Amino acid sequence: MAKRIDVQGLTAYYGSHKAIEGITLQVEPRSVTAFIGPSGCGKSTFLRTLNRMHEVTPGGRVEGRVLLDEEDLYGPGVDPVSVRRTVGMVFQRPNPFPTMSIYDNVAAGLKLNGIKYRKSELDDIVEKNLRGANLWNEVKDRLNKPGSGLSGGQQQRLCIARATAVEPEVLLMDEPCSALDPISTLAIEDLIDKMKAQFTIVIVTHNMQQAARVSDRTAFFNLSAIGEPGRLIEVDGTEKIFSNPSVQATEDYISGRFG
Repeated sequence: MAKRIDVQGLTAYYGSHKAIEGITLQVEPRSVTAFIGPSGCGKSTFLRTLNRMHEVTPGGRVEGRVLLDEEDLYGPGVDPVSVRRTVGMVFQRPNPFPTMSIYDNVAAGLKLNGIKYRKSELDDIVEKNLRGANLWNEVKDRLNKPGSGLSGGQQQRLCIARATAVEPEVLLMDEPCSALDPISTLAIEDLIDKMKAQFTIVIVTHNMQQAARVSDRTAFFNLSAIGEPGRLIEVDGTEKIFSNPSVQATEDYISGRFG
């Protein structure tokens, strides 16, 4: 069941350094929201606050609230590991577990959950998620081969299958195509378009065309000077952001006048 994200006044720190400040943003269920903005403006940091990955970094902490429907992910007694199961993440560089087979990569999260599955159940889940990632036909005859033996684009789709196998409600994607060739990028974009029927998806991208192609809403982040915290400048429907943004800085960034 895809869920709505409601961020209220979020500020994130690395030690005493304030990385992002005062971000309030809503993400609707079963939609794709793209985060754009120049390097260093806090897009990836903000993304990592949405599933409590930020606090894994030494000195990482947040102020403010992140609600998933009505539940505050930073509330007292909330288990960060449980949050990361509900809010899955796909990273910039494909990171299949190198010693594991393709099959075991997809099943890895399920085994960590501590639930005992019959072999036939696992087989069905692995096949379903590899099909969902448009990878089944390419790997069905070599499921016991290492995941690290796949091409970069295949590895990223394997990581998506691994993330979806635990049935998250939100999927975060941090520049998932930046290390990929154009054909692999198109495959991931097609996949994102299909997956939004099931998941709430948030994607960080430096590729303006990609943001325009895959997202329903776009959020533009910027910082006023090097060393200053990143801020959310504007968020709106993607078509409006790219054709008629409300803030001059958004237009300047999209048209290539800075960044």
